[in-house]
Amino acid sequence: MEQIRIHGRGGQGVVTAAELIALAAFYEGRQAQAFPNFGVERTGAPIQSYVRLSDQPIITREQIYAPTILIIQDATLLNTVDVFAGADKNTRIIINAPKNIWANLKVPAKNIYLSPATEIALNIFGKNIVNTVILGALAKYTGLVSLESLKKAITEKFRDKGQTIVDKNIQAVTQAYEK
Repeated sequence: MEQIRIHGRGGQGVVTAAELIALAAFYEGRQAQAFPNFGVERTGAPIQSYVRLSDQPIITREQIYAPTILIIQDATLLNTVDVFAGADKNTRIIINAPKNIWANLKVPAKNIYLSPATEIALNIFGKNIVNTVILGALAKYTGLVSLESLKKAITEKFRDKGQTIVDKNIQAVTQAYEK
């Protein structure tokens, strides 16, 4: 079973990112579970969401304490929250961060991938909403879900927001996959 923990800030689409991963996996015939972990946090407060993926029924409903994959949507959390809690040398980590982050980063894992998600989001959306963007990196670096399944999930999730929003999100996830 793959256990994914997503860290970000309120308003960055952390919960939506988890839902999109689960929906994409569902389209590929896998079992999926997505749920948030937050209380009365406001925009900008650190939050987490979780995703479990399996080929077997998922029985557990607890938080994810030992992630196989970590997604960090906001690099400022690296200095304020223990985002690496429960990670080990085999945990795959995707961070929305510039390449120069390595100087001060102490990471327990060996598989670390950096994504220019903020840059892509600013170019496409004009704001730092990186949830769909960083999922392109997830598809590329882990192979857990395909880019095509993510595009299908985005189309389903954002259909009511209009075709322009769907198209921009598909463009964003594709650019992140290709970079």
